[in-house]
Parts: sequence; structure tokens; C-alpha cells
Amino acid sequence: MKIATIGTGRIVDAFLSGLENIKDASCVALYSRKENTAKPLAEKYNIPSIYTDVDKMLQDPTIDFVYIASPNSLHYEHSSKTLQNGKHVICEKPFTSTVSELESLMTLAKENQLFLFEAITTIHLPNYQLIKENIERLGPIKFIQCNYSQYSSRYNQLLSGETPNVFNPVFSGGALVDINIYNLHFVMNLFGTPQSISYTANKHANGIDTSGVLVLKYEEFIAECVGCKDTQSLNFVLIQGEKGYLHVEHGANGCLKIIVHSDDQEIELNAQTNPNKLYYELVAFNKIYKEKDLDLCYELLDYSYSVMQVLEAARKDAGIVFAADMK
Repeated sequence: MKIATIGTGRIVDAFLSGLENIKDASCVALYSRKENTAKPLAEKYNIPSIYTDVDKMLQDPTIDFVYIASPNSLHYEHSSKTLQNGKHVICEKPFTSTVSELESLMTLAKENQLFLFEAITTIHLPNYQLIKENIERLGPIKFIQCNYSQYSSRYNQLLSGETPNVFNPVFSGGALVDINIYNLHFVMNLFGTPQSISYTANKHANGIDTSGVLVLKYEEFIAECVGCKDTQSLNFVLIQGEKGYLHVEHGANGCLKIIVHSDDQEIELNAQTNPNKLYYELVAFNKIYKEKDLDLCYELLDYSYSVMQVLEAARKDAGIVFAADMK
């Protein structure tokens, strides 16, 4: 995998750090609107090329994949351009702003036999697989609680009258798509699409959600997903069954340790040896690419589509409107 990146934020730094440990994969180019923004990352990871014109980068024949970590509202544009140039895509969550945008990308990828991945760490973590393997110990599931809250460094800017991208409906921001999406993936990859959803949010004057609770109703249980960018909290997941409960320490984002309580026993599980969460999704994507397993790629893509459908429905339930909704 010869990868180029779009974006220069902290997530790109983490991505490049994880990539260093992937055999037969490397970053060969960075895109940034300003060259001096990309230089520190290029020097840190010995990346040979910096582009300030995304179209020129996408014409570079040495690039196989593009990792897209631009503002949420640009995910569709950058992914679409990349696919149209015959290159594969790894796109940060949230995949796109709307369901219709993702439908368009899926059509492009499938028509041209290209790989298109959503970079959602949770479902590729070894500890998440351990949850799947041990959940039967709990008996019939009755209730799930997820809380992922992280006071945003940009929230003070919002309070002072500025509108940073992450809290801007023009840039498809907000707590649901930025942080609660981890909880949504955690639940849906285990249990599929819920029967009904509701999202109740604390909203800023500009209409964006700074925090909120997403309730997913399944036939036999309820899942409550809390995501906050305006407060801090103890982050956790609790899956409660008739025979016990499972505690995910530090929340759905990292699944750092699992504790299973059943039959008067407490079992600790942890199979993650690399502290970089993005490493594990890269392992999965590289394996799928090397094996040319488009079927598995598109299976993951169809799953991401089901999550996007719920995500959009939840956002609309709370009356949160993005600029992308008007297109």
C-alpha cells in the first residue's frame, strides 16, 4: 500500500505512526493547503512529497490509496475525486455528511472495483472481537449503556463567539457525528440495525449539538449512547444481561480492557498490545487489499452504510441540519 494523506491534524499523525508498523505499506505523499503545515509530518515520517494541489496529488502514479482526514464536510468531495482518479480510499469517520453522499461513493467504488474503507477504529480492535466471543456469557441482553465524553479544546472558542469546524453545521460537525459515532458503531456491529431510534441533544445557538443521548430500541433490549464534547466523564460501556454484565473500560473508542462479570466470576480480557488504535484498522485494511478481497471490503461498506442511515436519522430527529442536506 502506497498511501497519501489529506489533512495534517492529530489524527493524521496517529495514522502515520500506526502505518510505520505495517509491513509493505508506507506514506509517499501529504496534501495540505499550505506546505509549511505539512512539513513537520513529512520530516517526522520521512515522507518524500508534499502537495498543495489535491488534483495534482491524485494524478501521482505512485499512490495507491488516499487516507482522507479533512473536515467532515469535505469527506465526500475528496473521496469522490480520489475514486474518480482510480485510487482507493480510507476515509475517516464520519464517512460522509449524508446517506446520499455515501450512496454515490459506494456506486463509484463498486463500478470501478476500488477499495473504499471507513476508518472506524472500534470494530477492528482485538478487544472488540473478545467482546463478541464472550457476550454469550451474559445471557439475554437487556440494557446497554455507552458514554464517550471528552471536553473539546475547541468548545471554549465556541463559547467565546467563534465557530470552529467541529461545532459548525456548515462543516458537518457536532457531538453525534464526531464522538457518539463510536458508541453507535460499538452497538450496531454487535446487534445490527435497531428497530427505532431517538436523539435528544444539547444544542448551541447555531443549531449544532454539543452533547446528546442516542437511544436505540431493539426487540429485546435498549441501548443508550451518550456523547459529549461540552463536558468530561468517566468513559465506559456496560452491556447488561440476565446472567451478568460486561464492562468496557475507557469506552467504545479504545476498548482498552474488558471485564466480564458472570456466574459470580470476574474475568479480565485484553488482547491489545499496540497502544495506537489506528494500527489495528490498518492491519485489517492492508490484509484485505493484499488478498484483493473486494467482497469483504464491500461487506464492510454495506455495514457502514447501515450506520450512516441511523446516524442521519438520529441527527434529523434532533433537528440538526447540515449545509450538505441542502445539496
